[in-house]
Amino acid sequence: MELDKNKTTTPEIVLVGQPNCGKSTIFNQVAGYRSIATNFSGATVAFTSSLITNSGRTFELVDLPGIYSFLGMDAASRECKEFLNTHPSALIINVVDASLLSRSLELTLQLIELGRPMVMCLNMMDEAERKGAVIDAGKLSTLLSVPVIPTIAAKGSGIDKLFQSALEIITHPARPIAPKMSRHVEEAVKAVSARLSEDNRHEINDHRLWAIRLLEDQPDFAAPLNHHNRNLLSVIKHWQNKLEKDHGQSADSVIAAERHALSMHLAEQVSTVRHPIRSWRSQVDKFIMHPIAGYLILITVLYSFFVVIFKLGAFLEQPVLELFSAGTVYIETVMGNDSLLAHSIIGIIQGLAGGTAIVLPYLLPFLMAMAFLEDIGYLPRIAFLMDNFMHRIGLHGTAVIPGILGYGCTVPAVMATRILPSARDRFIAAVAALLVPCSARMTIILGLVGFYLGGKMAFAIYLFNIVVITLVGTLLARLMPSDSPGMILEIPPYQRPRLKALVAKTWLRSKDFLLFAWPILIVGSLVLSLSEAYHWDHTINEILSPLTKLLDLPLETGTTLIFGILRKELSMIMLMQALGTTDVASVMSSVQLIVFTLFVVFYFPCLATFGVLSRELGWGRAAIASMITLILAIIIGVGARFMLPLFI
Repeated sequence: MELDKNKTTTPEIVLVGQPNCGKSTIFNQVAGYRSIATNFSGATVAFTSSLITNSGRTFELVDLPGIYSFLGMDAASRECKEFLNTHPSALIINVVDASLLSRSLELTLQLIELGRPMVMCLNMMDEAERKGAVIDAGKLSTLLSVPVIPTIAAKGSGIDKLFQSALEIITHPARPIAPKMSRHVEEAVKAVSARLSEDNRHEINDHRLWAIRLLEDQPDFAAPLNHHNRNLLSVIKHWQNKLEKDHGQSADSVIAAERHALSMHLAEQVSTVRHPIRSWRSQVDKFIMHPIAGYLILITVLYSFFVVIFKLGAFLEQPVLELFSAGTVYIETVMGNDSLLAHSIIGIIQGLAGGTAIVLPYLLPFLMAMAFLEDIGYLPRIAFLMDNFMHRIGLHGTAVIPGILGYGCTVPAVMATRILPSARDRFIAAVAALLVPCSARMTIILGLVGFYLGGKMAFAIYLFNIVVITLVGTLLARLMPSDSPGMILEIPPYQRPRLKALVAKTWLRSKDFLLFAWPILIVGSLVLSLSEAYHWDHTINEILSPLTKLLDLPLETGTTLIFGILRKELSMIMLMQALGTTDVASVMSSVQLIVFTLFVVFYFPCLATFGVLSRELGWGRAAIASMITLILAIIIGVGARFMLPLFI
């Protein structure tokens, strides 16, 4: 374990806590909405930071991913350990879910062992009260020797006092004192600490911390030690064996049990339990997570979800398209359609039209609805319902998390595969995530098939997509057999969504399109317009003609598929420009509309997704996964070409 010796003049405050404890909500309260506060554990493995000014002082606030244990080997735990190891002067704010105090205190004890200045944020006090728990924050502060500040982050209650306390600790640092463990453990810790002190190693500044971690066989502590130091290794091994002999389990299990017992004891000392407040929330899950009613509710919710988005998007799309179409006609009337300037202006107008009339009417309501389902706590319940289904296709139950995230954007969905335990599960889950129709592909399904053929046909494509993902996942799981363990997924309490948070989250998830994709869309539209003026598009279309002929699509669709690799929604927007009309149904048949949509939904991932896929899986597996999607898209497209005429 190496420490970064670089110092910074700006004080750092780092938020550390378990998933769903309210860290990101606190971050957003003071930093503005720059972090997505998710009511869905296990979805984030990176941290967010921002400069903050409070009481005339500027400091950097860092929101680390939620972890259950500082000693875990998962990606989120590694991220936390790496940050804290390389930022030794950062003040820790340990955010604790007051309604789950005994469980949360285990992480608190691990952080106290670090010996770093710390403040405890006793968050979600309203939820604890609803469960009937009354917590004495002052007594807890005395027992842990750290300031304990009660807060209700969702309402902004106690936040100012929390950061005032943090700034006081920065000004006058005080090291917390770790509670003592049992006699046997303390005896072992003392003996190893003494041995480390005798060695006088320069990288060790806290002998007690190192002794505990070495007894636990933590690799990031053991690695820097000289393995040829047989005396030290023999002392560690001797006390590990003694603890195992005295307690009948390994030394790390003994220490973990000690922390658990301490957590329970501390919680009992500071908590008074009363009758919980009865509410509708305690009854809802009987229906939401029922083995039969739960799935019926899920289907109803998803169907209503897409119908509402389709109706709203279709209502907005047509008049806006007509407005931009009138602008194009005006330019052609005034300037003609042969000049380079006219082609350029028309290309820009069509790029603006695509984003304004086609993407935004569907994208923004979709992201808002997804944020709503997430914030009320329904998405984790979908994951729970789908756990058994995921095991049937041979995947770890947690693989449903990347799948659900994929409906928003494939990039974080692929990144979320890090939470899976094996390379095999990560690969299969990544392939499945590539097949999930993200918000960009959702705009194609609703803006093309939904708009021209109706919402039921669009919903049928979503159902078909689920069937394909199931078959592909099952096939890959059979070709790559493995026993997947059960799922450990926290089901958070239902929460009341807040409009400010929903709007902020929608902005955070849509600004990638607004600030990055839309400019590309406009430039792409301009390039396509110029390529038409100079007839470059004919060359591209001829090169791709074997594919378009195989799918029985108009020759002009070839260029649109190229743009779709940059961003999926560009395929549909470029399609309208390539065909020379916003009324696509006047040029393409119903079968061609569906074939085009199915191909774009399943074929090669966008460049941003491929880049993340390469980083997560390696270039070889990323290429294999991408080729699977391309081959699958061709098979589905050709199959739809010949089968759909029998039904439509």
